Amino acid sequence: MKTFLDRLKDSTPMIYDGGFGSQLFTVGIVLTNSALANELHPETVIDIHSAYIEAGADAIGTNTFVASPLHLDMAGKDAAEAEKLARQAVVHAKEAVERSGRDVYIAGSVGPSPGAIEADSGGVDFGIANEAVRDAHERIVNALAEEGVDFFCIETMFSAKEAAIAVDVARNTGLPIAVNMTYKYTRDRRTKEVIYKTDWGHSAASLLEILAEGEFSNGDSLVDDVQILGLNCGAESRREEHTGMPYAISGIQQLREAMEEKGINSKRLMAYPNAGMARLDENLQTYWPQAPEEMSPYLPELIQEGAYLIGGCCGTSPVHVKAFRETLSQIE
Repeated sequence: MKTFLDRLKDSTPMIYDGGFGSQLFTVGIVLTNSALANELHPETVIDIHSAYIEAGADAIGTNTFVASPLHLDMAGKDAAEAEKLARQAVVHAKEAVERSGRDVYIAGSVGPSPGAIEADSGGVDFGIANEAVRDAHERIVNALAEEGVDFFCIETMFSAKEAAIAVDVARNTGLPIAVNMTYKYTRDRRTKEVIYKTDWGHSAASLLEILAEGEFSNGDSLVDDVQILGLNCGAESRREEHTGMPYAISGIQQLREAMEEKGINSKRLMAYPNAGMARLDENLQTYWPQAPEEMSPYLPELIQEGAYLIGGCCGTSPVHVKAFRETLSQIE
């Protein structure tokens, strides 16, 4: 099996997996923190990974999106369990890969802190201290690296500054790094240009600037430490046309243009959006409206815009990933 860095040299796009927490809900597992499933429901975790692998995923993410001690503390759980849950998550992902008999890469999922951080809020009255954020990421990143993930997937980031902190931590492991932000629709009142920004006001251009500035890395630019840039999830709550695959296509286009403006051309691009805008059914249960057959036809356009690693986030399932794989096989 090629190293992940060598695989990135191959021009053939890759398929990532889909939603994990939403798959736990599908089988009736509802927890205060989805990372607890690594300990409480290990076979289910393995089964979800296995389903994505069987559907055709080339890479899967560990069930560690909210394994951070900050998230565990918020859920009333023991923050000291963070490293153990992260290690269990890698073991389960490896077990699924081994059972499949396929060559599949494992991404160590690193999610955002539960709220604004000091660097964005201007203090700790309303934000989480930067050092607490760094410590939380160090604990998860180091546990994932020691258990043997192939790369890191820093994801669903609303703060480009927190993303920079996470990259600074992850680069010390020597493993490849993917950074994915979560954007929503904004419109420049003067130019009428649609610009995707996070809830903290960070655009794709902002991310590149903050990574380059080195504020959170002792002055070192972090741009060269990141191999993949992208977007996932989708924070939009009002405009259907800026959710799901259309969101991914516009977001990747904006990211690519921002990279070109800064002369950055050696990165792979990643996109894994939600299955549309989350809704509530008559029983007040959350569901996502975009079916596999609605999302998969967008793959050719998404790849044309530059996306290389493509999957799904909330509401997507192994059925979505199977449709993505089938579509990709038709255009290779």
